[in-house]
Amino acid sequence: MLPWEALRLLLVVNSFASSVTARNTVVVHQKLARHHDVQVVETNRRGHATRFAEDAARRGIDAVVAFGGDGTLNEVATGVAGTETALAVLPGGSTNVFARTLGMPNDALESVDLLLDALSAGSISPIGLGRCNGRYFTFHTGIGYDAAVVRRVEERAALKRYAGHPLFVVASLRTWAFDYERGRPHFTLDFGDESGHGNDDASTDIDDAYFTIVMNTNPYTFLGNRPLDLVPGTDLGSGLSVVTFRSMKATHILRSLGSALRGGGVPPAPWLDVRRDVTSLTVRNQRSFPYQLDGDYLGETQKLEFEHVPGCLRLVRTATKK
Repeated sequence: MLPWEALRLLLVVNSFASSVTARNTVVVHQKLARHHDVQVVETNRRGHATRFAEDAARRGIDAVVAFGGDGTLNEVATGVAGTETALAVLPGGSTNVFARTLGMPNDALESVDLLLDALSAGSISPIGLGRCNGRYFTFHTGIGYDAAVVRRVEERAALKRYAGHPLFVVASLRTWAFDYERGRPHFTLDFGDESGHGNDDASTDIDDAYFTIVMNTNPYTFLGNRPLDLVPGTDLGSGLSVVTFRSMKATHILRSLGSALRGGGVPPAPWLDVRRDVTSLTVRNQRSFPYQLDGDYLGETQKLEFEHVPGCLRLVRTATKK
């Protein structure tokens, strides 16, 4: 594919996403269509974007542009992973973790200009993804408390467009106080023959986990303009990072997350286990536990199997906005 060639693009739009409007969808389409052959489709149910993306890959479309929140992005990535069709990202949600991790502005109309520059330059390169029970994730999977918070937020999904970040804060407090059992560990982590880097004195298994975040990128999320920086150095070319809280005491959680907000990652602590460059792990318990993937709540399960899949997705790499 030559940098100056007009490309065949599929623009997948989630019109229900927090910052997607009729106006900015028209502008995005017009800008892309000035230089490329663009088809537009809109999603209307869960899994719809994946089917659109899979069909685009079968038809040999050059790139699928995911315009929506992180859930839409995840579905498109799942549909094109392992194919020659590339993924392009336009932020349209309330948080847009993956797009902002790439250094893109949190605005679709600014980002589309950077995307056009990247397409013109042929700036496409392979990246690694995580995979959980056979489903890909681009930035993280949350297990336990983290997922219970997302479940509560999704129960009030209509408010996300107007009160995204305050809604998450309120949901976090209510989940901790009323919804999530804090008197017992919820699952075990088995790293097999690898313990991961970062905890030299850590045993291979963790049998007292209250909640865990498995990260393919860093930061974990954003609170407004502030990144929640859990494990610096976690990127799309390395293995997974795994952060496990072994306590649900409010002081422990707030101390660790407060350090992450200040930057530089979470410091070592007795209640915290951090592994880097992990290629596989299994999470299990006899009692079901909740999990979410790229911000999409997926229910409860008794077992999750993770692996890192290097180089499985072709990503349109935009330049970081100055």
